[in-house]
Amino acid sequence: MSRKRIMAALAAMAVAGVLAVVAPMSSASAAACATPWSSGAVYTGGATASHNGHNWSAKWWTQNETPGTADVWADQGTCGGTTPTPTPTSGPGCAYPNWVAGRAYVTGDIVKYTDGRFYRAEHDNPGYDPVISTWYWEPYTCGPTTPPTTPPSTGFVVSEAQFGQMFPSRNSFYTYNGLVAALSAYPAFAKTGSDTVRRQEAAAFLANVSHETGGLVYVVEQNTANYPHYCDASQPYGCPAGQAAYYGRGPIQLSWNFNYKAAGDALGINLLNNPNLVQTDPAVAWKTGIWYWMTQNGPGTMTAHNAMVNGAGFGETIRSINGALECNGRNPAQVQSRINAYQRFVQILGTTPGGDLSC
Repeated sequence: MSRKRIMAALAAMAVAGVLAVVAPMSSASAAACATPWSSGAVYTGGATASHNGHNWSAKWWTQNETPGTADVWADQGTCGGTTPTPTPTSGPGCAYPNWVAGRAYVTGDIVKYTDGRFYRAEHDNPGYDPVISTWYWEPYTCGPTTPPTTPPSTGFVVSEAQFGQMFPSRNSFYTYNGLVAALSAYPAFAKTGSDTVRRQEAAAFLANVSHETGGLVYVVEQNTANYPHYCDASQPYGCPAGQAAYYGRGPIQLSWNFNYKAAGDALGINLLNNPNLVQTDPAVAWKTGIWYWMTQNGPGTMTAHNAMVNGAGFGETIRSINGALECNGRNPAQVQSRINAYQRFVQILGTTPGGDLSC
C-alpha cells in the first residue's frame, strides 16, 4: 500500500476512534445521513457518504465502489434521524417475485433470491445471479428476516461460485481450494490497490490462465514431441529429473529446467528434482502460476502484477507472458482470445476492464 493510502487508512481509523467515544444515541434516533453515495463521484480518505440507511467513511481514494460491498468503506452506523420501522415480512411491502435465471431485469427491479434474501438491480442485466454479480445487484432489506449464515471469507476477490462460472468445464485437478491455498505464497496478489484493481488483477490472471490451458482443461503440455527440448544442459545444475522432464505444466505451463529451478527456489519447493509436483499437487501448480505472474517480466518490461496495479493495462500482461509471439500484430487472434476471456471475467466479478487491453 502506498504511503498516501496508509495515511488515509490511519486517518479513517482515527475518525472511527473519535466516533467510538461519543455517547451512544438513544435507540429511537440515529445520525443525520451524509450526502448520498454516487457511483461517479471520487472520494478520498475520510470522506463520508450515505447508502442504504448507513453512513460510510472512505478509508482511501475510491470511485464506483459501492459502500457495503468494498473494503474501502467503513460502516459508521445507521443514519436518518430516527430508526426506521422494519418492513413486514409479508404483505404488499415484500411481495416481490422470485428471481429467475436468464430473465432480463432493469435497474430498480427487486427480487427474492433462493437464499431467502431480497436484491435490487443496480444496472440492467440479462438475469445474472444476484450473489455472483455485485455490479448488477445489491442487497435489499425487506422485513426483519434473519440472514442465513455466511460462509467464512477466503479474503480472495473471486468466490468459489464465480470461479465455477468462469471455468465450467475445468479439469478436476484445478481446484478452487488449491488456488486459495496458493495465495499465501504472494500476499500482494489480487490484494493491492482499490477493490476495482484487485478484481481486475484476479480477472487478468485467470483470463491468461484460461487461454494457456484451454479453460483450465490441460494440466500438461499436449505436444509430447517438445518434451526433450526443455533441458538447457548449459546450466550448472543440469536436468537431474531427466532430459524430457521439464515440459509445460500447470496454469501458466511452466517449462524449462531453469524455470523449474527458479520457481522452486522462490517457493521453497525442490521442483528441479521433482517437477511432477506441478501436475500432481494443485496448490503447487497454482503457486507456480502466481510466481510467474508476480516475479517474471518474460518478454515484457514489467511483471504482469505490476502492469495491473500500476495502470499499464491488461495488454501488458499479455506481453509479459507471450509477447514475443503474440504482440505487435504477430498473432491478433490469440491476443483477442485473451481479451475476450478478461472481459467476460471482469463482468462476472462485477467490475470494468479498464483501458489498454491489447498489446
